[in-house]
Parts: sequence; structure tokens; C-alpha cells
Amino acid sequence: MSHPRSIVLAAAAVVALAVPATAAAAYPPPASPQAPQTAPKGPFRTLKVCKRGAGCLRTIQAAVRQAHPGDTIKVADGTYREGVRIAGASKRYLKLIGNPKDASKVILEGTGLKGAAAQNGVVINGADHVTVDGFRAQHYQGNGFFAVNLRDYKLTHLQAFLTGVYGVYAFNSVGGEMSHSEAAWNNDSGFYIGQTKQQAKPVRSIVTDVSAYGNVLGFSGTNMRYVTITKSRFFNNGLGIVPNALDSEKYAPPEDNVITDNDIFWNNFNYFGAAPFKLRKGATGEIPYPVGTGILLFGGRRTRVEGNRVYGNYLVGVGAIQQLLLKQSDAKDLVGNQVLNNAFGLGGADKNGRDLFYDGTGQNNCFGPNSGVDVTVPADGNTLVPCPFAGANTFDANAQSEAVNWAAGDPTHEQFWVRSPHVAKPGYAPIEHYVKGTTPERQPAK
Repeated sequence: MSHPRSIVLAAAAVVALAVPATAAAAYPPPASPQAPQTAPKGPFRTLKVCKRGAGCLRTIQAAVRQAHPGDTIKVADGTYREGVRIAGASKRYLKLIGNPKDASKVILEGTGLKGAAAQNGVVINGADHVTVDGFRAQHYQGNGFFAVNLRDYKLTHLQAFLTGVYGVYAFNSVGGEMSHSEAAWNNDSGFYIGQTKQQAKPVRSIVTDVSAYGNVLGFSGTNMRYVTITKSRFFNNGLGIVPNALDSEKYAPPEDNVITDNDIFWNNFNYFGAAPFKLRKGATGEIPYPVGTGILLFGGRRTRVEGNRVYGNYLVGVGAIQQLLLKQSDAKDLVGNQVLNNAFGLGGADKNGRDLFYDGTGQNNCFGPNSGVDVTVPADGNTLVPCPFAGANTFDANAQSEAVNWAAGDPTHEQFWVRSPHVAKPGYAPIEHYVKGTTPERQPAK
């Protein structure tokens, strides 16, 4: 493939990747960053929600309406067919507690709902320091759990299944936690943090002990900053983790993120053949996502990918490519990213199709030392200089062309896979193709 042709295809690929997921649902508009809301002084109350019995409110939203700042709402086991909205400073520091020991017993069900109620299981808008703990959200047209325009959310012990966009989602917010949660079979990403404004005194967001599987993307982060993803599992998605720079959201590119001590494996779910969700235009346009990828840096600055275990991804374990069509021209290049101390291929027992790919664009990017690296693009590793490194990296047009062709030249979405046997992993089964009619949570291996 010639270099001019590669640029045309890359441009098409970027357009396909850049379709904003927010087009699929009506979301609260992004607000200007607000001053931190003051902690309430109390006294605090505990409100109870249950289906029957004395002293209980019958809906979660009724309890939210009555709650004062800092109150706790305890929700009994059961199924609640409603979309919960927590909005404004009058609901700051609220604690919404279901069953942290078994989130599957407190179900937020979107089936049959209409209008705004059908969009999100729980949406928190402009209410700082809200905790949502111990719920399962399913079948919502938008998202399972959504935090927007706020500071220091806590989303923990949650399950988000079969939503129309994201499972657990934070946007235009400062600081927060996603932890001890599971997101599966969502038709965009299981977990998402996006549009983080630059901060003079950065507040980190922490994603820890989460599992994402069966999604188009396990984790997506458009223009996210100050996020640490750690001690988590991303497997059986189309792609595992994808920080990215897009014009569809403010504050490009992603910066100062850390991906460390995670298991990123078997991300070979070819949802184009069949999936338990409706495919969205962003993933099914002319140029699709490159299925079979563990981590893809699509633009970005100072991302550190360190100490992860990356194996069994049939296309590539970790890849990095310039964002070619970003309108913000000074944010296109990869700058200062580090990929080091990762273990690839499970000691040779569960290999990636290619372990590392980098097109050589940008500056101050370095790769290594890493263990288990067997196959790279470019094959001679000329773009993959070891860390530490300062200076301009060396662009390799052929490597970029090859990577673009993984998406642009493959109608099967598997043509460029390099399959290897998987090592048995108790409690997990590799998924390449969804079997119609099976229960998503019990998807068999095929």
C-alpha cells in the first residue's frame, strides 16, 4: 500500500472512530466547571425504599426528591423500573445504597420505560460527592450509571449490562472513583471517562477492580485526564482499553493517564457477526474499529502503560497511532507516552498476534523494557525505542499503512488476526463469536 493511500484510509478510519457516542441519547449539556460544593453539616437522615412494608418509599426517585444533602437512601432487594435522577447541589453528598455484597439483587430495569426515564439507570448531574453503591442496571437506552458536571463521584459495586451506550460513565467531571464493578454486553464501552478539563492542581480519578467483557470497547476515554486504571480485567471485548483524542468532545487530547497492573486478554469479540445488542453507527461505518486489540493509544500525551499482563489478543497487544484528522492540530501527535515493564504473551503460552505496534509519530515516546515481546510492527522495531527517551520519534509510513489496513482492508474483521491457543483460565471462556439465543451472562466458548 502506498503512503498517500494509507493517509486516505487513515483519514476514513479516524472519521469512523470519531463518531460521538453521545448522539445516541439525550444527555445533560456540559456545564462550566463549578466551585466545589460545601460539605453539609447535618443532621442526616436515612430514607428507605422497598416494594412493600411500612416506613418505606415505593420508588427510588421519591426518596431522592425527599433527600437533603448528605442523607442516605437504602434500597431493598427487588426490581425497580425507573430512571433515577440526582441533580444539583441540593443533592450533594447523597449516598444511594443498594446491596453492595450482591448488586444483582437490586435491579434497575429499563425495559418498557419511555422518555428521559429510559435513558439512564442512574444519572448524577451537578451534585458533588454522590455515592452509588450496590446496583445492577440493564436495558437502558443510554447508560447504566452516568456522572456528569460534578466533583468526586463514587460508583462502586455496580453491574451494567446491555445498555445502549456506556455501562459506567463519567463526563466533564473532576475526580472520582469507579470500583469493584462489572460491565458487559454494552454496545459502546463498558467503562468510560471523558472530557476532563486541564487542572492546575490535578485530581486523579481511580478505576480499580473492575471487569469489562462482551463490549465493543472495554474502556474508552475521549480526552480524559488524570485517570489511573489499575488491578482490573478487560477481556472478550472488541478492544480492551482505548484512550483517544476526538473533536466530538472538549479538551483534546487525553493526557497524564496511567494504565497499570491490569489483565488485558482475549479481546477478540467480533461483534459484527452477532451480538446481544444493536450495533451503533460509530462502530459499523465504512471503517470499523480494529477488533482484536488489547490497548490502543489513539493520540494522547504522557500515558504510562506499565506492569500489565497482555495476552491472547489476536491483532495486537498494545498499539499507538497518531490522531490524523483532529482539528486541534497541536493535539494530534503522540507525546511522552511510555509502554514499559509489561508482560506479553503469558510467557509464550498465550500469544498476541503482534505484541507491540507504533507508527513512530510524535516525540518523547518510548517502549520498554517489556517481557515476552515476540512480534512487533514495524518488524525491525525501529520505532520502538526503549525508555527513557527524549526527542523526535521516527515515523514509519509502512507501519502506519499496515495498521490502518487492519481496519480499512478487512471486511471479515478477522483477516489480519494471528490466532494462537489460549491457556485455560478457571472461570473464563474465550469469546470470538456470540451465539444467538444464549443468555449473555452465560455465554459459552466457541
